[in-house]
Amino acid sequence: MIPATALTVLLLQLCLSAAAAQATPGAGSRCPTSCGAVRVPYPFGIGDGCYWPGFNLTCDRTRAGEPRLLVGRELQVVEISLANSTVRVVDGAGQVKLNFTGPGGLDGSGAWGGLGAAGPYVLSEWRNQFVVTGCNVQATLVGDGGGGNVISGCSSFCSINDRWTGAVTTSSSTGDGAATATCSGIGCCETPVPIGRPSYRVEIKSLDSSNEYADRLPIAVRVAERGWFDGASASLLNDSPGYSPSRRPAVPAVLEFAVDSKPVVLPGVATSGCPVDARRSACRSSHASCRNVSGNYRSGYVCRCLDGYQGNPYLAGGCQDIDECTLPDMCFGECTNTAGGHLCRCPRGAHGDPRIRNGCIRSSLGLSVGIGVGSGAALLIMVLGAILVTRKMKQRRAKMLKKKFFKQNRGHLLQQLVSQKADIAERMIIPLVELQKATNNFDKAREIGGGGHGTVYKGIMSDLHVVAIKKSKVAIQREIDEFINEVAILSQINHRNVVKLFGCCLETEVPLLVYEFISNGTLYHHLHVQEPAPSLAWEDRVRIATETARALAYLHSAVSFPIVHRDIKSQNILLDGTLIAKVSDFGASRCIPVDQTETATAIQGTFGYLDPLYFYSGQLTEKSDVYSFGVLLMELLTRKKPCSYRSSEEETLVSYFTSSLATGKLVRVLDPQVVEEGGKEVEEVAVLAVACVRIEGDHRPSMRQVELTLESLGASHDSFVMHDMDVPKYPVIEGSNMEETSRQYSLEAEYLLSSRYPR
Repeated sequence: MIPATALTVLLLQLCLSAAAAQATPGAGSRCPTSCGAVRVPYPFGIGDGCYWPGFNLTCDRTRAGEPRLLVGRELQVVEISLANSTVRVVDGAGQVKLNFTGPGGLDGSGAWGGLGAAGPYVLSEWRNQFVVTGCNVQATLVGDGGGGNVISGCSSFCSINDRWTGAVTTSSSTGDGAATATCSGIGCCETPVPIGRPSYRVEIKSLDSSNEYADRLPIAVRVAERGWFDGASASLLNDSPGYSPSRRPAVPAVLEFAVDSKPVVLPGVATSGCPVDARRSACRSSHASCRNVSGNYRSGYVCRCLDGYQGNPYLAGGCQDIDECTLPDMCFGECTNTAGGHLCRCPRGAHGDPRIRNGCIRSSLGLSVGIGVGSGAALLIMVLGAILVTRKMKQRRAKMLKKKFFKQNRGHLLQQLVSQKADIAERMIIPLVELQKATNNFDKAREIGGGGHGTVYKGIMSDLHVVAIKKSKVAIQREIDEFINEVAILSQINHRNVVKLFGCCLETEVPLLVYEFISNGTLYHHLHVQEPAPSLAWEDRVRIATETARALAYLHSAVSFPIVHRDIKSQNILLDGTLIAKVSDFGASRCIPVDQTETATAIQGTFGYLDPLYFYSGQLTEKSDVYSFGVLLMELLTRKKPCSYRSSEEETLVSYFTSSLATGKLVRVLDPQVVEEGGKEVEEVAVLAVACVRIEGDHRPSMRQVELTLESLGASHDSFVMHDMDVPKYPVIEGSNMEETSRQYSLEAEYLLSSRYPR
């Protein structure tokens, strides 16, 4: 005996009781209208009093993931169509593999599930097929009556002599030339599901006594939606020989439903249909009609909205009028919508068929001229009237746009972030028209740079101040949040070595930031000039490093909330006309609450400068800026680009610099200009740089200690002190334990590999 398929068992469980209720159920406001992504329209419902008798569904929330809408116990509903009176269901276990019963071949029979006569559902004949897969096997649908009459069936063949190629489907061309996959009878076969019967039986018989390919192709019987097997599920059987139950695809099927569905006692004689008493009918909309549904084995009725209406006919007022005038290609003349229809006429002075394009023909030239003159006069009057109210409308529109973009650009968030200075939002907002004049309408020739957070333009304001205007690249939420973050942080900072914020503009889709113009470019462009041209002098490099450290120490300790810049690099250090350093680009910066030492954030930064401890842990601390500053010091000493430099041993700049210092070969990586001009101070700055990039964050100095150390370089070497910093000892300073240095370098090199793969 062949076990029934999972779809069969579940469909048998759909014999839902249709006992009449004393009161007609309704779709009250308390009733759920969806389960997961599936909409549940009345007469279907979830919970008592929410459905018409027999149309109760279950929303299963017991499994992980999205809730499942069930009819019966296991059959999952994926779509309900009131217009077609269908329910599309999916059974993930809707197939069964039939095993050999012995060397004599495969023979057997089993119950094929029906839907029963009492429930509202039957399998749809036009939307489902009976599908059989396997080699040399015959499946037959047999009536469940005593005679066992054959209803339908099909056979699936595989060649015994030729080599099996695994082909289950073949390609055929449709009328429009498109290629489609069909079940050809080789390896599989399909046949329609007969209409109306509540249950069937299936008989399987082997046509090959040798069962040559029984283990190469699964023998399975399914009831599935038409076209399912021709799609991706068919290719699943073609991929490889053998069969894995874990790869069984979900099998969709389509059910038809009817209200007051009852079994037919005598074949061909309907026992139910549209009620004579309209008050007992499920059709509640005044614009709905009742249609009888009858077959050989069951009958009932369904509700449909009248022509020209759409919606839910099972609810009072559920069928709403369709405005045909809004539909494309319905009328090419003058359209007037009516209840349940529309009127389509040619304009006055024209005749023809207004339902086809260019179907209306003007009857006379004089009339056309008259209509044109009249239209022109009316247009002139409208223009004159518009001129009178233009000023008022412009003022109103400007006010509305300002509110719209202020809300869109998170203006309320900006107010919250700078709540300690409640007037800043009003003081710092600059009108868009002024910025357009300052940049010649954002001329491309005014672009002076750009980065990961936007494009920068040079502009001259009406008060003759030269400013830099940063414009976000795209109008996405992340860029807007970073823009607001930069405004909030810069508004709280007043330091000579931090770029000064002038204001912002929230009147555009892409927000704008206005800050002081720094005329001498970035540290990156001054360092990485074309060799052998000289770069910055040693004294300028030390001073720029000291000023940058002073700005970072201010951010870390002198503001109300410690600020971690998170993207320290030479491209973000601007230089003015006297080479004074200005730290810029605070789009990635974050504030750390005073009662915390670290905060968890998404990894952000520039590879080569990124702290490996922050990269692996996601915990942002002030020592992350210290690490980036240490890399910046190495860049000042070597004129090598940390983001792209690789030594001959494929080491990064940090690992190569550290190992060179540890082995007393620092001169091989230093900039010759630094060696010539720096003297003994070079070794001191190199030791400080390596101390800043220690793997253990607690062993790195603070930016305040770094600032004091750089300021003390002018003192004599005897008085040079690292300000109680835990710095490693290297042979270049005092030839000591090389084994300890090498061990520390190995651990550091392992972590520093992360700079090759930034997040």
